[in-house]
Amino acid sequence: MSMFEDIPVDVGIIYEGERIRWPDALAEFGGPKEEKKFELVRVRSLDKVEDGKITVIGPDISDLEKKSYPFGIYIEVAGKELEEELEGVVERRIHEYCNYIEGLMHLNQRYDIWLRLSKRSFDKGLNSFTYIGKVLQRLFKAELPIIEKIQVTFLTDPEKVKERYEEAMKAYEKRDARARGLKDEDVDAFYGCSLCQSFAPTHVCVITPQRYSNCGAISWFDGRAAARVDPKGPVFRIEKGECLDPVRGEHTGANEAVNAKSGGEISRVWLYSAFGYPHTSCGCFEAVAFYVPEVDGFGIVHRGFQGTAPNGLPFTTLADSTAGGRQVNGFHGVSVEYVRSPKFLQTDGGWNRVVWVPETLKERIKGFVPAEILDKVATDKEANNTEELKTFLEKMGHPVTERWRAIPVPAVAEKPPERGRFEEKIVAQQPAMVSAVPLGMESWGGGFKIILKNVKINAKKLKIRSKEK
Repeated sequence: MSMFEDIPVDVGIIYEGERIRWPDALAEFGGPKEEKKFELVRVRSLDKVEDGKITVIGPDISDLEKKSYPFGIYIEVAGKELEEELEGVVERRIHEYCNYIEGLMHLNQRYDIWLRLSKRSFDKGLNSFTYIGKVLQRLFKAELPIIEKIQVTFLTDPEKVKERYEEAMKAYEKRDARARGLKDEDVDAFYGCSLCQSFAPTHVCVITPQRYSNCGAISWFDGRAAARVDPKGPVFRIEKGECLDPVRGEHTGANEAVNAKSGGEISRVWLYSAFGYPHTSCGCFEAVAFYVPEVDGFGIVHRGFQGTAPNGLPFTTLADSTAGGRQVNGFHGVSVEYVRSPKFLQTDGGWNRVVWVPETLKERIKGFVPAEILDKVATDKEANNTEELKTFLEKMGHPVTERWRAIPVPAVAEKPPERGRFEEKIVAQQPAMVSAVPLGMESWGGGFKIILKNVKINAKKLKIRSKEK
């Protein structure tokens, strides 16, 4: 007898990575249209948890209209070997187990969750959160035997979601604060996570004390705990090996682990740079750090931002530019906690190179930004295009303006290059979104530049040949 025989739809790993498009959806829960959404796990004592209990607070699936709903998943677990530090470990598995359910799509984590239920699965009988709760309970107890009791609450009532949302945010902050202060140099191992490979097959998160997982849900402590309680799970220990570059954050152990877990697609990773061999991105990252070539600096945009960055692109487009487990120069999926890290993009100049963030994100991280830089970083209130951004940076004396003055102005060639002269430049084989990248030609004998706007490039080789007028 199957453990899911009473569930009206199939349940299995085959459904991981399934995408539910809006025309095919019955409804969605959380997501970009809803401010309040969360998933939270709390460890309780054995006498405080009623094993198998499932509660729905607010309209159940059968009562829903086709729209977005504020949403919460609140899970309480108990077991003699369970400790509070394992809450984040258990919590991150919600993403994996929800995606085992046919016709249910789960994206992201913590306060960024986004779920959709397909009409097809609803027609098959998946008409109550009770079924989803049963699947979660059975999978958790089967794969994490240290969980002896589990009860699940689903919330769709806006007021109740709001109440528990505040509790969730405090719990997340408490976990994050615990991990701050520990340095990469203080530990003998890092941790890796391949949980998102159903969506991004070549992506591997390398988790260090000073670099959270991209999703923001797994700290170094969480990684250590997860690898201990589930040695065969998606979170694993990485021996640091030799430190090849302390500034870029390159270690032989991380390179070997990423190479093995990505099937040989990714052989090197620089943990603290957006260029060269940047850390790969899945799709669950909390924010994107992106290069703005017009000012030679970086912007950061988070998932909840509904506007457009100074380069004219919204979060969704910027996210598409870096997702999928690729290494894309200038585009970097990150967690908010990594943005707070002293090693954030340290190879590229750190906060001396950050020029723009949305005001809401700036408010969240301002306590971790150097005081002398904070007011010099523009937000969507001061700059909505690159010209406004440049003007603001000059006015405020942002350190990045010193880089502008350090770049020599190319001299205009006295005569055109000889006929037939050409240079070859190798272009990235992975397609990359380019907002407005100036390609300097002065080293090729000219005093001009080419600007490519809003294009994708996928070429093995580019040849530039001069011609007679």
